[in-house]
Amino acid sequence: MSIDILTFGCRLNAFESEVMRGHAEAAGLADTIIVNTCAVTAEAERQARQSVRRAHRANPAARIIVTGCAAQIDPHSWSRLEGVTRVIGNVEKLTPAAWTAPEAIQVADIMQVRQTAAHLIEGFGTRARAFIEVQQGCDHRCTFCIIPYGRGPSRSIPMGAIADQIRTLITNGYHEIVLTGVDLTSYGTDLPGTPRLGQLIRRLLAAIPELPRLRLSSIDPAEIDPDLWHVIEHEPRLMPHLHLSVQAGSDMILKRMKRRHLRHHVIEATARARALRPGIAFGADLIAGFPTEDEPMFNDTLRLIDEAGLDYLHVFPYSARKLTPAARIPALPMAERRARAATLRAAGARRAAARFQSMIGSTVIALAEAPTTGHAENFAPVRFTRAVAPGSLITGRVIGADATTITLDAA
Repeated sequence: MSIDILTFGCRLNAFESEVMRGHAEAAGLADTIIVNTCAVTAEAERQARQSVRRAHRANPAARIIVTGCAAQIDPHSWSRLEGVTRVIGNVEKLTPAAWTAPEAIQVADIMQVRQTAAHLIEGFGTRARAFIEVQQGCDHRCTFCIIPYGRGPSRSIPMGAIADQIRTLITNGYHEIVLTGVDLTSYGTDLPGTPRLGQLIRRLLAAIPELPRLRLSSIDPAEIDPDLWHVIEHEPRLMPHLHLSVQAGSDMILKRMKRRHLRHHVIEATARARALRPGIAFGADLIAGFPTEDEPMFNDTLRLIDEAGLDYLHVFPYSARKLTPAARIPALPMAERRARAATLRAAGARRAAARFQSMIGSTVIALAEAPTTGHAENFAPVRFTRAVAPGSLITGRVIGADATTITLDAA
């Protein structure tokens, strides 16, 4: 083993892991395990700690370096884990100097950071889809969310650097690019001229005609700007799939979460997108059992799945995060939170299965992520009828579907 990276959490972490790989290799590190942590839930932290312990047991001589949001927020607790030799903050991990410095803990005050540097990477190992950081941090303070303490204020990457990264990845054989950030719809507020996310996308697609597919990570349903609506309607290279940061379907809970939208914003946004782009699919993040959520409030969220047409759900039982306002409110019993999460997941699974059935007979273009599996334009999971080349775009007719996948005739 030379350098092994264990990545937890978001697509932004996946991008940053590749940046770190380059810095660690350039620093000449060997027999090193890098754990890139997530802090969004207590379960995410537990899994990362478990991985550190497992890695140390399996290779006690290896150097273990811990970084990411959980390490940024509480570096000393990670430095005390057996086998951990260094803890590096979220800013430091992206700088070459951090990988040659001798300090055991390198974690600066991320709340003082006002700019983020562009990083050029060549690829993503065995991944067929490439993730690109266009924005960092968040200026909002949702009452449940610890991530601003791990990522700092919102900062954006200028378009020129983003275009250079996309061109490099296309040259290296990538056919689908995903724009990522902590608060993607805040893109550009810190840049000269304050360009919005939609303007960035319009300019990228115009400047890089050789880019076949562009996809977005999570966006706020109340923050879709006019240019973004324009590309949703007119640009087929922007994939017909939006993942919305919804969190709840009860207006009272949304207000207590300090979100920027209410339930009607979600319904209106999905209806408008469908009118502009028939067949577009929607994913959503949902939190089950937020403090004070009663049965009627929960049912508002459950009904929203059908009312807004949310097919691909990421559901989390509420997890209290130290330092957040919501953590000071008495929590619902964990059994209740888990039961509500299961109900939401089941509703999402029913909708997804119905969507997959409705696609039978249609023609789709799928990105092959493995010899027999991939994803369609609307992010439906695909199973191919024959082995294909990973990373390729496969056009075929949908000849079958089950509860979790569509089957594409790749003959």
